[in-house]
Amino acid sequence: MKEQVLFIAVVFVGSFILLSMTSLTSNEQEKWEVPSKYQKMVNPYADVSDTDKIGRILYAKHCKSCHGSKGKGDGTKAKSLDTPVGDFTDASFKSQKDGSLYYKSFIGRDEMPSFIKKIPDEEEQWLVINYIRGL
Repeated sequence: MKEQVLFIAVVFVGSFILLSMTSLTSNEQEKWEVPSKYQKMVNPYADVSDTDKIGRILYAKHCKSCHGSKGKGDGTKAKSLDTPVGDFTDASFKSQKDGSLYYKSFIGRDEMPSFIKKIPDEEEQWLVINYIRGL
């Protein structure tokens, strides 16, 4: 009996340690490999003044529900997702190249859907990138 209890305790503790080593914290995401084609992309609209606030309007329509109004990953749908939602105000986000952000936003993966069909206009796509960079 003692050996069975000891065995169960060892399995339980071992499982707990393994899970704690492999699970993601709320601010971590699984590494997102961005193809070099996108990493090298240059934002052709980086210096465009978005006087019509197209980037903000499209963000509110397509991104805010998960990423939140301030881009902190705290939108109303964020808690219902299995994948942690990115925080656009974080330094690790800010250090990414525009092409990487484009890939993640418009190609997507898993719970981050592709928005290339919902926002088909190239200038509008880049204006969204410009907007989230400013959050």
